[in-house]
Amino acid sequence: MRQSFISLYLLVQVSKRLAIALLTLVIVSFAVFFATELLPGDVAQILLGQAATPEAVAGLREAMGLNEPAFHRFLFWLIGLTHGDLGISYANNMPIAELIHGRLTNSLKLAGVTTLVSVPVSLFLGIGAAMWRNSPFDRMVSVLTISVISVPEFMVATLSVLIFAVWLDWLPALSFGADVGSFSDMLRAYAMPVITLSCVVSAQMIRMTRAAVIETINTPYVEMALLKGASRTRMVLVHALPNALGPIANAVALSLSYLVGGVIIVETIFNYPGVAKLMVDAVSTRDLPLIQSCAMLFCVSYLSLITLADLIAILSNPRLR
Repeated sequence: MRQSFISLYLLVQVSKRLAIALLTLVIVSFAVFFATELLPGDVAQILLGQAATPEAVAGLREAMGLNEPAFHRFLFWLIGLTHGDLGISYANNMPIAELIHGRLTNSLKLAGVTTLVSVPVSLFLGIGAAMWRNSPFDRMVSVLTISVISVPEFMVATLSVLIFAVWLDWLPALSFGADVGSFSDMLRAYAMPVITLSCVVSAQMIRMTRAAVIETINTPYVEMALLKGASRTRMVLVHALPNALGPIANAVALSLSYLVGGVIIVETIFNYPGVAKLMVDAVSTRDLPLIQSCAMLFCVSYLSLITLADLIAILSNPRLR
């Protein structure tokens, strides 16, 4: 009976989270579409140039369907998204899916390398700071993380360029993910953006992991294990850490979700050929379908991380074991 109740509870909670994520995605799609519609300038005029005649501009607007009501265009665009049709780029006259495909691969590589570097380091420092709370190590980690959080990512990127590219001449100021022929080339290509992203992502992750582990350590059953003679390492790794998995998963997901927005600044500064850089270029040409598709891709990534963290927190709830 208890097992059936737990299964029903899990099913309801998972369905609720997925429904909320889907509803949020619909609301975000509405906001993204009409926010891009408010961008200044006429798309047809920008594409044809200032020397274009009013007749040519009107003809291009008619051919692109820009004379249709905004809500009708939104519904048509939303239906296309549900079928995987991202539309045609205004500036490149190419399917948006083809434009995004190569850039998405580069962005995923950058996010993957950043994750491989930042997550293990953050968990080690966060758990270690909680394990030896109020020690010199904990104070050092706290000062370091607060210092990094206080500095915006564009400043971290600028300082990285100034130190490693200008003063030390160790790394290139620009990063081209495609120019990777060996492991050393990969290090040089990804070092600068990964350093910048890891600094900001890791700082937040360390603080949240430390807080989650300390909260679990203060529970009665963990204190009882310590009183029974368990070592501090065993107390944290065996008794506290499994029950802190949900909060830690939330900490990791929330920190990595920063990659969705923060990568825009990093890719722009280092001229990295990813989706964020493609979106910035689309804004300059007012390529509305491309802007909307990139924005929705970022929103889907963010919602996926947050929803995954919620599901892990639900499944790892010790009261359901």
